[in-house]
Amino acid sequence: MLLLVLFVLAAMVVFLMKPYYHGPLGRIVHDYGGNFVVSFAVYFIVAIGLRGRVSWKPAAALSALLVVEAFEITDGFGVMSNVFDPLDLLANAAGIGLALAVDRLTRARE
Repeated sequence: MLLLVLFVLAAMVVFLMKPYYHGPLGRIVHDYGGNFVVSFAVYFIVAIGLRGRVSWKPAAALSALLVVEAFEITDGFGVMSNVFDPLDLLANAAGIGLALAVDRLTRARE
C-alpha cells in the first residue's frame, strides 16, 4: 500500500510543478498535464480503497475513469471551476492508462 501512496504523492508533486514547466511542450503540459496527473493519482486513490478485492485493478481503473470523466463533463460537479475541453477526456483516460500500466509493471501488491 505504501507504493500506491507514493504514486499519489509523486503525481501531486508533478501537478504542483506544472506551472514551472517552460519546455517545448509547454502548451500541452499546461492545458492537459493537470488532467493527466490528477487522473493518474485518482486511480491510485481508488486502488487504495479497493485493494485486496477480486479484480481490484480493473475496478479501480473503471471507477477512476468514471470519476474524472464525470468531473469533466459536469463542469467540476458544479462545485469547482472547470473549463470543458473534449481533449481533457482523452488526457484523463491516458493518465489512468499510465497508472494502470505502472501498477501492473511494479506489481503493486495489496
